[in-house]
Parts: sequence; structure tokens; C-alpha cells
Amino acid sequence: MSNLRSRALEDEFCDIVRELGGDAEGRTLGDAYLEASHPLVDKYGSSTWALTPKVFGSAEVDALSQAAETMGRIMDKVTARYLQDADFRKLFCLPAEVEELTLIPTGYEQLVPFARVDAFYDEEKGDYTFLGVVTDSAKGMTAAVDVTRAVQRSESYRCFAERHHSIETFDITDGVIAALRETYTSWANADEGTNHPERPVVGIVDYAESATEGEFADIIERLAEEGVFARFVDVRDLRIEEAAGARRLVDSEGPIACVYRRALVSEMLEKPCEGVDALVEAARRGLACVIGGFRTWPVSTPSFFSVLCSDAIESVLDPMEVAFVRAHVIETHQLTADTDLAPYLADKDLWVARPAGAYTATAGGSIAGRDCETGDDWWRVLLACAKEGGVVQRMVPAYETPVFAGGAAAGSDNAETVTVRNITGLYLFRGKFGGIHSRCGYEGPAGYWDHRMDMGTLVVSD
Repeated sequence: MSNLRSRALEDEFCDIVRELGGDAEGRTLGDAYLEASHPLVDKYGSSTWALTPKVFGSAEVDALSQAAETMGRIMDKVTARYLQDADFRKLFCLPAEVEELTLIPTGYEQLVPFARVDAFYDEEKGDYTFLGVVTDSAKGMTAAVDVTRAVQRSESYRCFAERHHSIETFDITDGVIAALRETYTSWANADEGTNHPERPVVGIVDYAESATEGEFADIIERLAEEGVFARFVDVRDLRIEEAAGARRLVDSEGPIACVYRRALVSEMLEKPCEGVDALVEAARRGLACVIGGFRTWPVSTPSFFSVLCSDAIESVLDPMEVAFVRAHVIETHQLTADTDLAPYLADKDLWVARPAGAYTATAGGSIAGRDCETGDDWWRVLLACAKEGGVVQRMVPAYETPVFAGGAAAGSDNAETVTVRNITGLYLFRGKFGGIHSRCGYEGPAGYWDHRMDMGTLVVSD
């Protein structure tokens, strides 16, 4: 890509902050905005946003959106083959009870309604490496919008905007809501019985202890503005009820026609209850539209990338898509009890072991070979990972940039940057690019990504 502007624009923003002595007032205004909307606080009680935004030129966003939509088509092709081909399903090494869930029909055609595809993006080369996919609980849309708005309240942003008159931002939450509505209206039973074809009662279903309250409140408020009643539902409160000869999915407040499932399949298996059984039954019998169903789970696991890196993918994708995978997907290998571990023991610093289950950008339980003191320690990590069906991925360094931390907690007279590692989350709604959630992190007592910050995202027209 010849028109690479991101790094220069971010450095320019940082220079403005320095000229303002750290822009303490801007940080305070940003904190006030976030406190009034959806506060972002880490485990240490500190604000977790960056005053420095991630800034892209429009040509860079065009390239990233094309890359994201290519990944979306690949996810659809892989999911379709997974549903059709029992031998192909075996490559994902999913437990039998999980595989059974993933085969339940949804009642609509869209295979993956929502997804966030995470990548390391090199702002100097214009290259990117995809790390993983989140479908079941694609968090971050509210933080992405709110932190951008917090940044825009600063004097630093005002000065930056005076120099660049055409700046655009993403409203990712609106994209989620539009995709939810479109998916529901395409559901076969959308106008059956007491279901409303345009304004269904929506249940955002998760475990209370795992729910992202601010994000759910944001979605509920946005849906209410469109005349759609939505509420958070603890999965444990779900049940099937029969009334007037019809069976319905309900909670303590009444029937639910549309489920936005945020509960992870892995957590549902770890915490079985009558509500989980009711949700599965509702999906199986078409009693409610379960957005995403359970068939999005396979591409939301690290095993998806091991399948992409295998020879088997050449029978699923066209040659250009295979070339795309080889160039831009992190090298990933499935581990089983029969795997030869010698290639990963030869140079432990080149590999990271990831546990089975849902992909997360900074997956808990992941262990880098370079963090193991001895080869024997790394061997034991690999054995444990192979036993549970995890994967090993090649170590890829994240692109690093200097940023100013946001919030009053950063210090009123703090005019120094911190060097952070960046992750670029590209959203897809019904296969179409829907925005960027930028995050960063740096090392702390608990590890490589211990201090994490959400970042605003700006697009400056070329």
C-alpha cells in the first residue's frame, strides 16, 4: 500500500498533546464523558482508555475493510463445509456435545451474522496478520464508540481537527443492531404466532457474572429508540412454557422471540442448567430466533486457524483465498495426543500454546515458549495443551506505537508517552465491514498485555 498515513497522523496527534503539556483538561473531560456513559475501569481501578487515538487514512481503511470481508467469505465457506462434511468437522477436534449443538439449524440463511476479526496491523508496511475470530461475544462496540467520543472532547482533538477537516468515525453499535434486525426478519418464523416480524421482544442472553453491563445497556437503549423492547436475560432464567397450545421461550418477564446470544458455548457446557436446556430446545424447535445459533462456534475457536493452515483448506477455498490465508493468517497447528511435538520444542521462543475453547485476543491460559525457563517446562506446557486439544501458534510481534494514556488517573502533569502493542479489531455484520475497535496494551506484573487500553478510532480522508 503506497498511501500509508496512520503512523504519521498518530505521531502528529501525540505532538499536539505534548504542546499542550499532556492535555490534562482533555483527559479529565474524557473521563467525565465515560463516567456519564459507560465507565472503563481496569482491575487496578484505573481508567483504561488512551488519549491518543488510532488514526487511519481512508485508503488504509479501504484495504482493511476488503481484508475483513475476504475473511468473512472464508468463514462462510468453512462453516458451510463444516455443516456438510463430517470428516471436515473432525479437523476442529470439538467435543461431541459441542459438535451436536453446532449442527442445529437456525431458520435463516446467514451463516455468521456478527464477527470481529482481530489482527496485528503494521502501520509502516500496510501488512496485517489475522490472529483470531470472535463471533459469540464480539465485545468492544460500545467502548470503541465511547472512547472515540471521549477523545473528541479534548483540546488535542480540536487542534488536530483544525488541521484535518474531513474526519469520520464508526458507530459499531448501530451496525450490531441493524444486523440483528435483518437477521431476525429473515428468520422463517418471524411472523408466526405471536411473533412480531419487525419489533420482536429481544433477550440479550448471557451469564450474569460474565455480562458486559455497559454494552448491554447501550444496545437496549438503542433498540428502544427504534421501538424494540429488549432486556438482559441471565441464561439461568430461561424456560419453555406452553400457553394456548403453543410453546414459547420465556423468562420471568415473559416471552422472548429473538435471542442475541452472548453466552459462550464453552461456558454453557461448563455451567449447565435448565435455562441452557431451554435455549437449546428453543433453537432446535424454532421457538425463538437465536442470532448466530450455535453454528458460529467453530470459527470462533483457535482450531479454526489450524484448519485454515492445513492442506485440507485447499479443497474449500479458491486459489486466491488460499493465497490470502497463507499470507495473512498466523501459523497455527492443532495439538492432539498423537502430535509430534519436536518441531515446537526445537526453538521454544518461536511458539505460543493456546488453550481450547473460545479465541480471545489476549487469551487467558496462553503460554509463550519464551516465558518458560527451560525446555522441559515448555514440553510440559505442550503436553497439557495437546491433552485438552489446544493449538500452538507462531509468535508474531505486535506493531508498537507511542500513546498518551487517557483519564485523570494518568496524572495531571504527565506529558510522557508509553509504548504499547496494538490490536486492530475489524467488525463484520452479515459479511460486510462495519468498523474498527482499536485496543492496545503493555507489559505489567501479570504479563505481556497486563495494562490494556481501549482506543478511539478516527479516519482522515486522503
